[in-house]
Amino acid sequence: MTNNLWAGTAVTVVMPTYNEAANLPRMAEAVLQLPLDGLHLKIVDDSSPDGTGRIADELAEKYNTKGQRRMSVLHRTEKDGLGRAYAAGMSLALDEGAEYVVQMDADGSHPVEAVPRMLGTALANGVGLVIGSRYVEGGSLDEDWGAHRVLLSRFANRYARTVLGTRIRDITAGFNLWSAQALRDVDLATLDSAGYSFQVELKYKAVRAGHSAVEIPIRFEERTEGVSKMTLKTQLESAVVPIRLRMKNK
Repeated sequence: MTNNLWAGTAVTVVMPTYNEAANLPRMAEAVLQLPLDGLHLKIVDDSSPDGTGRIADELAEKYNTKGQRRMSVLHRTEKDGLGRAYAAGMSLALDEGAEYVVQMDADGSHPVEAVPRMLGTALANGVGLVIGSRYVEGGSLDEDWGAHRVLLSRFANRYARTVLGTRIRDITAGFNLWSAQALRDVDLATLDSAGYSFQVELKYKAVRAGHSAVEIPIRFEERTEGVSKMTLKTQLESAVVPIRLRMKNK
């Protein structure tokens, strides 16, 4: 049953993948079962050696029945960072007419069932950004996260918030819903970040462009299949990007 508030609203979930063959089938099923009649799932695969791209094509063929294009796959020839994969998928979603774009990981860490609540929040409040937040009241992290990861995540958020002077509590969050206008005002082609710091840069520039952000609490789960893509290089970039953004926007 579709809520009248979002009936017919064109929403594209952009989901980058790299070696997510074990996770993608269940994630695609969960997303496409959401009660949103304007929903589309776009996979952005960076030539995964484990066959994720092939699986994505097979799933798209399965779900695109009765003249409905519910799922599509963007195949990229190189792995050059999560941020660039997202930018490519989000830009294509805008070109195809998406009114809202959702960023979601393919590893199951983001609660799929929260997407309608995020869309409802955006529509009811007229905001350009809704963040699935681990660090507002009611938000939480999986107990399987080690203490060092929890500390690192909390420090990264506090560090970025302090450097950039923002009130967003989970500025590093990767589970976000954007209005098409907010993404156009940011201009995805101008973003500098290639890795996870893309999440910080995009939010910072959207707020500077005049868009309001609302955070809603989510529970962030630990992945059950595959391995994390976080590397030392992306951690270093995440440390440098907030300083670079602040210097450019004094």
